[in-house]
Amino acid sequence: MDRLWAPWRMTYVEAAGAPPSASAGCVFCDALAAGDDRRVLILRRSPRAFLILNKFPYASGHVMVVVTRHVGTLEEATSEELGDAMEMLQAAVRAIGAAYKPDGYNVGANQGRVAGAGIVGHLHLHIVPRWNGDTNFMPVIGDTRVLPETLDTTYDRLNAALGA
Repeated sequence: MDRLWAPWRMTYVEAAGAPPSASAGCVFCDALAAGDDRRVLILRRSPRAFLILNKFPYASGHVMVVVTRHVGTLEEATSEELGDAMEMLQAAVRAIGAAYKPDGYNVGANQGRVAGAGIVGHLHLHIVPRWNGDTNFMPVIGDTRVLPETLDTTYDRLNAALGA
């Protein structure tokens, strides 16, 4: 059996298994409050949504559109919040297309832990660029990814494509 080593994933694995601390907050709310968008990987903000790189991406260019208000489900979000999120999603797809030239995208929200949500309490949508021959969705299921660039490089490429 061949193996691909991805030691950077250990940070995620260890954090996922750690018990929540009393001071643990929502990662998205914490990012919004941080004051340094680049450090926390926020690419864009609008009144009701924001675009952030996934810290543990399935592919280069994997971003998330997050509703700014702390709500956990589509049912809790207002139509204005969902509208902002869809506009942000469209801008993200355009930027990813310009920066990476993918052949397609996976776009979706995992609603609830049983559906695969890693961050259950704050509504967000994943946008994962896809290329012909990229092993389909196996990296998502097999938990192994090989990424050709760092998050800093991805941030810079998408930020430029968004017109910053």
